[in-house]
Amino acid sequence: MKRLILPAALLALAACNPSPAPETLAAVATSDALCRPTPNGRDATGCYLTLTASRNDRLVSVSSPAAREGQIHEMKVADGMMSMAELEAGLPLPAGEAVSLRPGGNHIMLIGLKQPLVAGEQVSLTLTFEHAPAMGIRARVGQPPAAGQGAPHG
Repeated sequence: MKRLILPAALLALAACNPSPAPETLAAVATSDALCRPTPNGRDATGCYLTLTASRNDRLVSVSSPAAREGQIHEMKVADGMMSMAELEAGLPLPAGEAVSLRPGGNHIMLIGLKQPLVAGEQVSLTLTFEHAPAMGIRARVGQPPAAGQGAPHG
């Protein structure tokens, strides 16, 4: 009988052991999601938002049912020329630091739009991260504020 008490006590203690605290799990908060409207004939647009990760993470891909492809882009100036290139390794998200994707900086490109995006509508985006679970969001379609006027409000 004594041989059964110790294993039973260990099993009871294991059952009482709490699961990892929610703050140790990876999570990313989003705000101010906005995609530019597109005139007829244009099949690509930029999208902007702010991401804040609870731990070091990386935005590795973006997709949308509204477009053939989503890409994470970087804007940079070299030798006086501005250039845009896909961040194939994704966008780093340092823990607790708000990372803004905005006009003239890092942003999301939706390529191969299936129909024009119209101001006032919304676009579904799926954000995939290295650690945090994939997240579906809705971005408002509208014009971003001019440089220096703050973040877009969603």
